[in-house]
Amino acid sequence: MKVIVAVKRVVDYNVKIRVKPDHTGVETTNVKMSMNPFDEIAVEEAIRLQESGKVEEVIAVSCGISQCQETIRTALAMGADRGILVECDVELQPLAVAKLLKAIVQNENPEIVIVGKQAIDDDSNQTGQMLAALLGWSQGTFASQIVLGEDSAKVTREVDGGLETVNLNIPAVFTTDLRLNEPRYASLPNIMKAKKKPIDILTPEQLGVDITPRLTTLRVNEPPVRQAGVMVESVTELVDKLKNEAKVI
Repeated sequence: MKVIVAVKRVVDYNVKIRVKPDHTGVETTNVKMSMNPFDEIAVEEAIRLQESGKVEEVIAVSCGISQCQETIRTALAMGADRGILVECDVELQPLAVAKLLKAIVQNENPEIVIVGKQAIDDDSNQTGQMLAALLGWSQGTFASQIVLGEDSAKVTREVDGGLETVNLNIPAVFTTDLRLNEPRYASLPNIMKAKKKPIDILTPEQLGVDITPRLTTLRVNEPPVRQAGVMVESVTELVDKLKNEAKVI
């Protein structure tokens, strides 16, 4: 069984986000970038499935600028076998990424695709679902547990009311939630080995995919600064402020 894992290069989650002076987007120049945390969970799950003997090959796929090779190398250091980069300079929106992944799936013929449930930069939470629809595959979203059988999978999902368990036919697309696993740290020997693992470079044109953006960002603004709170001496004063100043009661 072969698994494709999609990984995205995003601003590191520890970095304070800054909006560009012209309000066209988020500042990424000289900013630390890393793999999307949900994608790390996806890579870890694929590697665990391989270690359990249920998966033979793990392929890490990323779409974007040439620096995305660094993100793929991180996945290779964690244990993925090889990488594929779809290189382009255009802003990629979820549907375009789903179409690129579909083309790669048709070339590689995997049985499973695992993606993070969302990216921490745009929070779209769309790519996995769109990919499953384009392929006509089963989908297990927000997975907190995946148990593979021969031709099926049992997936425990995070839902508003708690947990839901579903049985899916394979091939399938899974999207990962936070409680699925704890990603491993890449060891130094594995980081060195990852430098020798192959990464194939493709273009959207080679895959026959139109990645022209369908949405236009008009303006990006930082959220308003919250005002400092005040201390009150009594419940009576609190009620008075809520009634007369905040006017919420």
